[in-house]
Formats: sequence, structure tokens, C-alpha cells
Amino acid sequence: MRRGFIANLPLALSVAAYGSILGVLAAQKQISWVELLAMNVSIFAGAAQFVMVDMWAPPLPILEITLAVLAINIRYLLIGASLQPIFDGKSRLHKFVMMHLVADENWAVTMAEYRKGTVSTYFLFGGGLCIFFAWCLGTLTGHRVGAVVQNPEAYGLDFVFVAVFTALLTTLWRGKTDFAPWVIAAALALLAHWVLPGRWYIVIGGIGGAVVPLFRPPTTESRDGRQSS
Repeated sequence: MRRGFIANLPLALSVAAYGSILGVLAAQKQISWVELLAMNVSIFAGAAQFVMVDMWAPPLPILEITLAVLAINIRYLLIGASLQPIFDGKSRLHKFVMMHLVADENWAVTMAEYRKGTVSTYFLFGGGLCIFFAWCLGTLTGHRVGAVVQNPEAYGLDFVFVAVFTALLTTLWRGKTDFAPWVIAAALALLAHWVLPGRWYIVIGGIGGAVVPLFRPPTTESRDGRQSS
């Protein structure tokens, strides 16, 4: 656990900075300090929490928020599957406890360590604790700052949500294989935005883009590493 905690400290700095932006936005949406802390503890998913805060408006759209968070966090199915060798032979309770603090950052560090053959579930959990504490420090500090900012538009904070997800998109782009899912997701989201009330466009666009790869023809990999249909 100690090794995992220390290994994630460099990433924790950026996590805290990223979280501070969420805290500012949460304060502007009248989300209390306690509510934000509860969100951190129960969900602990940066991108999903940004979406929750953006959708936070009375009356609270519980179903829309739930489906949006599900669509964004569905990637954790693949993350969990990739960690199977580390959890092999562990009890279900052990898996539930350790997996709750899995984030993109400590997962990546753990997988790098796994390739060296010197990792365990406690290394993963220690990294999760590091990222969790940094996230809480950032979000809750940002919330205090946001509480005294009367006009966030003057500082460009109203654009932060768009900027954060634009930055995420650039890091997630894997090449031409992503072109069709992204275009279809964007088209469905725009269509839903025009014809449906609320924030259903987030759910419809996300799920629509996610199912596109299911209709692709299977690929085979040749000896030289090239793929063909």
C-alpha cells in the first residue's frame, strides 16, 4: 500500500488541480460542502462527477443523471477485466473494497507495475487512497474558493466544463477507428438536444457511440502486426 501511494504522488498533483475546478463549479450550483464530499466518497469518478454537477438543477433529474454516469463509467468494465490477474483467488468482499478506489490514474500505474511482476491488490489500493485524498483536497478546496466567487463568467469558469471534456477527448483519440463512433455519438446527441427536454442527449449520445463498434466486421491480425477485415 505504501509503495502504491508513493508511486501515484506525481499524478495526485494534477488530480487535485483538476478537482479544484469541479469544486468551484459545484459551489456555483449550490451543492453543499457535505454533498460534494458524499459524492466523492460514494462515486469517486472525475468525469462522471463533472457531468453530475453540470446536470444539477432543481428538480433534480435523478434518472437522467444515473444513466449519464452509467454511460461514462462503463469503461470500468474493461478496467476491471484487465485487473483480473491481480485479483485472482481473492474473495468477493476483497474485490469490492479494493475496486471502489480504482481510478484511471492508479489503474495505469498498477498495470505498469504489473508488467514488472511486482504488484498486488494492496499496491492498487494504496494508489487509490493517494488519488482519493488528492481528489477530495482539490474539490473541497475549490468549493471554498467557488463560494466567494460571485461572477464565475468573468474568470471564464463557465467554460471550464467544456474545456475539461475537450482536453479529455484529445487524449482519448486513438485514430481513424474512433471516427465513426464519435461522429454518430455527436449526431445523436445533437438530435436528442433538439427534440428532447433535459439532458437526455448526454445519455443517448454516449450509448449510441458506444454500440457502434458492435456492428464492425471482426478483424484479424497478421504476423506483421497489420489488421484486416
